[in-house]
Amino acid sequence: MAEILAHPYPYPLPSLSQVALVIIDMQRDFLEPGGFGEALGNDVTKLQAIVPTVQALLATCRRLGITVIHTLECHQPDLSDCPPAKRERGKGSLTIGDRGPMGRILIQGEPGNAIIPELTPAPGEIIIPKPGKGAFYHTTLPQELAQRQITHLLFTGVTTEVCVQTTMREANDRGYECLLIEDATASYFEDFKTATLAMLTAQGGIIGWSAPSTEVLAGLINL
Repeated sequence: MAEILAHPYPYPLPSLSQVALVIIDMQRDFLEPGGFGEALGNDVTKLQAIVPTVQALLATCRRLGITVIHTLECHQPDLSDCPPAKRERGKGSLTIGDRGPMGRILIQGEPGNAIIPELTPAPGEIIIPKPGKGAFYHTTLPQELAQRQITHLLFTGVTTEVCVQTTMREANDRGYECLLIEDATASYFEDFKTATLAMLTAQGGIIGWSAPSTEVLAGLINL
């Protein structure tokens, strides 16, 4: 079996058909000026920095025929799937459902809710709208993975400590072998990312592995 040089030890790779690249919430609302991320007072350029790395991973996975999954944090226009506690928390200048420069914040179908143009999903790639932080909560992701007999998940996206970490923990509890690609994930707060990587890989990989994109690409290409 092939492997990726990873922390805390090599990550085993099965056949490419059992691997999926998971791209978490690379949405305009989080990465572009005028979106929800900026409305909360964050510097969105910190998230934009990983775009070229995610692009390179995406291109390689497409070329190798690896399953690609994109997630989108979003809600129905009537907010019926958004708990009041989630909407009211934060006290930012804009909140979920409010109208901003790119349409209503985190509402499915609005311009700001779209994946950034650099990572536009290709025909046939899986798109998972999700009302929560984790991609398994109230979504079709479990069925999509089971249908394709996916066992290994490579995680990218934003933010490291919230939606990426939540989804990786959910996946771990369901028995998936999870690896977080270190330079393909980002946070508005660098120390939060550092802490998350340490927590996920502690105690012999209690939640999973982490590795830089160079090692991930090398492992996939050599499989």
